[in-house]
Amino acid sequence: MARIGSGTIVTGLTAAALAAVGVLAVQASGSAAQMPRGDRPAGAGAAGAAPVASASPSPKPRNELPPASGSGTRVVYSLRTDRVWLVGEDGKVRRTYPVVPGTVDPAPGTYSVTSRSASGVGGDGVPVENVVRFTTVDSVVIGFSAARDGSLPDAPPPGQQTGGIREKRADGAELWKFSGIGSKIVVVR
Repeated sequence: MARIGSGTIVTGLTAAALAAVGVLAVQASGSAAQMPRGDRPAGAGAAGAAPVASASPSPKPRNELPPASGSGTRVVYSLRTDRVWLVGEDGKVRRTYPVVPGTVDPAPGTYSVTSRSASGVGGDGVPVENVVRFTTVDSVVIGFSAARDGSLPDAPPPGQQTGGIREKRADGAELWKFSGIGSKIVVVR
């Protein structure tokens, strides 16, 4: 009768454990991918996993509302993270989502919605909808919009002066409902 060495048994058990961890990791990432981005807990991993202590503070998640972004009902736009937050009167985030900026940025500060259009054509020639404008920089109109075909560019168009902050269609529809003429827009770094 052939004997199985202890090294073979340990190797087999290690391989089985690694396979089980891999399956659990795939299942956990699938569950996290189905959650809306803003609803995912920081450091989302396997369900019930205890937080791991670290020697240095962890960086602020990209979807956390920036400090000093005003108060009351407002739209917050971060130049650094290319993200928008719709914030209610109670200070709670109603929705947050990534955006693709134009080539011309507004200065940090507080603005008001100056005009809105249900549809139009962006500075890049793309048909857009749910256009919410809030300022002008060097004759370039700055505002939020969504492409009617649902496209979202990877980056601002090079060589063009555009102020359109492009959103996904669903996000643009929510911002449209959330912000009327005179609504507060806070731009932060």
